[in-house]
Amino acid sequence: MALYVAARLLLVAVLTGVILGVGHLIGLREFPLIVALLFAFVLALPLGIWLLAPLRRRATASIAAVDERRRRDREQLQARLRGEEPPTP
Repeated sequence: MALYVAARLLLVAVLTGVILGVGHLIGLREFPLIVALLFAFVLALPLGIWLLAPLRRRATASIAAVDERRRRDREQLQARLRGEEPPTP
């Protein structure tokens, strides 16, 4: 999950640099950083869907595994509290 978040932030940083670079190439020497950053956020949303799809799938799978483990642990705890034999995985 942390790798996916870092990749998204890196994508925004790269896009900000590209926007500022293009601004300098076309003669806008005083292009505001905040404007470039906002454009980068807007562009990074759809680009991240396509470019970071494998990372997103890995993050989703790891979250699902954690949820499954928590669900199993909760079922075992509830069974023990009822005095039953906890289900085996």
